[in-house]
Amino acid sequence: MGQDNPTTWASSIGNSWRTTGDIKDTWESMTSRADLNDVWASYAGPGGWNGYPDMLEVGNEGMSTEEYRSHFSIWALAKAPLLIGCDIMSMDDDTFEILSNKEVIEVNQDKLGVQGKKVKKTGDLE
Repeated sequence: MGQDNPTTWASSIGNSWRTTGDIKDTWESMTSRADLNDVWASYAGPGGWNGYPDMLEVGNEGMSTEEYRSHFSIWALAKAPLLIGCDIMSMDDDTFEILSNKEVIEVNQDKLGVQGKKVKKTGDLE
């Protein structure tokens, strides 16, 4: 994770910065990174992106296909760099389908560049 809250100053010297520590290939790690990144949404936009934690974990076998689908979609909504973190030479069909979903990639790459964020949380429901 960047030191001294790079979201507040890094856009003057770069176009991407870390907002959390490293991700692990678990549902809990992924969702906690999404929660931590959410507070920095207002700092992201064209020319400056919350770099999120590392690469995508999709295809690394620590989560279910449904969890990986959610992971990819959450990263896309957050405008995080979609850096593939699995072995592309041995990825299975489900992983390829998730990582090549054009509609999700279009959300990530839209010209407006506004990072999505939570709009409501009530107890455990978001």
